[in-house]
Amino acid sequence: MAPELTPEVLWAQRSSATDAAKNIVYLTINAAEITPESCKSEITPTGISFSGTNNKGVNYAVDLVFYDEIVPEESKKHITSRGAEFVLRKKELKAEFWPRLLKESKRMHFLKTDFDKWVDEDEQEEKDVGLGGR
Repeated sequence: MAPELTPEVLWAQRSSATDAAKNIVYLTINAAEITPESCKSEITPTGISFSGTNNKGVNYAVDLVFYDEIVPEESKKHITSRGAEFVLRKKELKAEFWPRLLKESKRMHFLKTDFDKWVDEDEQEEKDVGLGGR
């Protein structure tokens, strides 16, 4: 049986008390040389499950339980050979950022801040990042 690895997960967020489209979490799951047809993902209001296999037979899997709820129907995903990218719509409109991605406050070795997409709360109006229109 092939080994199962936890992929690296990068995240960043935006918040808005008035604009739902700007109240989002960016999530990137890095799984090298993954075959897009092997990928399975399920987005629920409280979390996400992802699994897939790369062309060397390595299985990747991760289950995340979010700090707060999201709206699955208004969230987007894009699967590539490098992994999966998600833009998740936060359920509650708030100007404040979530203090962390996950409900559990324990540090997870695979979870990292996506500094390419991250902005500070007071700078978020100046920067808009997406999935490139996908």
